[in-house]
Amino acid sequence: MLLEYNPRACLPSAEDLPDSDDTPVDNELQNLISGLLKAILALIWPDRMDWFFGVDMGIYYDPDEAAIVPDGFLSIGVPRIIDSDLRLSYVLWEEKEVPSLVLEVVSQTRRGEYTQKKQDYAQLGILYYAIYNPLRKRKPRLEVYQLEAGEYQLLEGEPVWLANINLGIGREEGTYQGVTREWLYWYDEQGKRYLTPEETISDTQQQLQCAENRAIAAEEQLEQESQRAKRLAQLLREAGVDPDEN
Repeated sequence: MLLEYNPRACLPSAEDLPDSDDTPVDNELQNLISGLLKAILALIWPDRMDWFFGVDMGIYYDPDEAAIVPDGFLSIGVPRIIDSDLRLSYVLWEEKEVPSLVLEVVSQTRRGEYTQKKQDYAQLGILYYAIYNPLRKRKPRLEVYQLEAGEYQLLEGEPVWLANINLGIGREEGTYQGVTREWLYWYDEQGKRYLTPEETISDTQQQLQCAENRAIAAEEQLEQESQRAKRLAQLLREAGVDPDEN
């Protein structure tokens, strides 16, 4: 009796593979930038469960090759949560979806963001490739490419509209986790920036404070009108007029 061979059954699972390449990020900024983008997505897509944003997570595309580990990546059409233990890594033969966007944040130690990684992501078929280089002074700090006929073409404008994922990405000065600097943000099609979690909380608090102030002002106005009515009634009584008579 011949045994049937199922090559997919022999592929390692996410549990069998390292969850990263054990290469530490060069600085905290790389994780913070990607983490902020992920946090904003959780706010603007609260009910969508068909997306996943990985931060410093390995993408496995071949069981015989080491993972590629971008600073951040967005996949559409995959479960947002697979189980209570969450993802250990992103394994293409399990997910069956290539990420739609990858992000690399360039540090003082270059790691082929403009060369080898660009080729690797193109070969994987990743539609959008964003490179953010905060150290640049003359050249654009943010470059976003779209894959066309197997090669990346630079997209113009900023924020850059990513039509296939219905989001824009761009730079703006702001404060996140107490750090004021230039950050990457998501934008809508009209170029309006989506709020961060901290800004959303602050905005909600301001709205509540305004509502409370309006309620206090209305209460004070009622009290003033009540006092005026009492004074008028007193003046009428002093003039010999009963204010309670119809």
